[in-house]
Amino acid sequence: MPTIERIDGYADELTAIRRDIHAHPEIGFEEVRTSGIVADKLKGWGIEVHRGLGGTGVIGVIKGKGSSGKRIGLRADMDALPMEENTNLKWSSKIPGRFHGCGHDGHTTMLLGTARYLAETKNFDGTVHLIFQPAEEGLGGARAMIKDGLFEKFPCDELYGLHNAPDLNHGEIAILPGPAMASADFFDLRITGYGAHGAMPERSKDAVIIATTLAQAIQTVVSRNVEPLQAAVVSITQIHAGSAYNVIPGEAHLCGTIRTFSKEVRALISQRIRTICAGIASAYSCEIDVDIRDTFNVLVNQVEQSKVVEDVAHTIVDPANVITRTQPKMGSEDFADMLETIPGAYFWIGHDGSVPVHNPGFVLDDKILPIGASMFARIIETRMPVG
Repeated sequence: MPTIERIDGYADELTAIRRDIHAHPEIGFEEVRTSGIVADKLKGWGIEVHRGLGGTGVIGVIKGKGSSGKRIGLRADMDALPMEENTNLKWSSKIPGRFHGCGHDGHTTMLLGTARYLAETKNFDGTVHLIFQPAEEGLGGARAMIKDGLFEKFPCDELYGLHNAPDLNHGEIAILPGPAMASADFFDLRITGYGAHGAMPERSKDAVIIATTLAQAIQTVVSRNVEPLQAAVVSITQIHAGSAYNVIPGEAHLCGTIRTFSKEVRALISQRIRTICAGIASAYSCEIDVDIRDTFNVLVNQVEQSKVVEDVAHTIVDPANVITRTQPKMGSEDFADMLETIPGAYFWIGHDGSVPVHNPGFVLDDKILPIGASMFARIIETRMPVG
């Protein structure tokens, strides 16, 4: 099945845009260059542009033919990750410690392709709000835009977002009605013990021992406190302590994340972590400061908008490649916060690539750029037909 021919004609330009953004990655709330490129491209296509929502966010407004008052939002994220790239591509990151390892450069470019097409054709009756969002990677970009009045200033009746998926095959599109991605909490556990010489452990309150005990104990929360039929993950992702071979550190810092699909399970895990920390602090005569932060909500796709995505996908790719019975993902996405306000759907586009996102060797397949742009464009034309 065809992508939109006109958008296929943009493929080389879209690839060049994507690779330029890829080579100059910017992390959350620092997307100054990226948002500037987005704004300049939109203005060049005659699109009304608004900047500054959520810091570096950009909104494009396109009005179609006719007098319909319907408004649909399309969203793409712009931020990179604070990590090194290891791909050796000609367009690899030029910024140390910055990498588009999740493909947000591709999402931004797809929405730019949609924007150009809709501005040139205007084959829809209503208003499209193009939402280029900063800081999706755990920094609260969606909430920042909402706080700045996103949906008061740019009301939407429906909302759509997408993500690349190297775990799917090229040409596959997946949509899951209902809860599709987990909520996420991030946590910091700071241990204050008492340092001493490495040869005199009896004089210390060893923060390393306390940290390893705490990390092990927290792993029992899911296995021994959460009902087995409930999906939940608790991961310790960082442990920081010590500075010398012969010094027992008095401080340690553990970081991690909690993923669930249930508010009750989410609350249970947070309560158990606090209780375990209090117990270990008492047992080791130390202090443990606990900071658990609500970062993402559960992403819930509405049935009606999910069916829209499914039907449109059948016109863009081979119907056999449209997947609707996929499993929910334990990963999280702050588009969930937007979907709590506006009914909509979030879908995945497969591409050739054996390396997962958030890996230093991740490579986005540029051949999916017209697919994503065509999906967004056809959703608009389907939901806001002319005549």
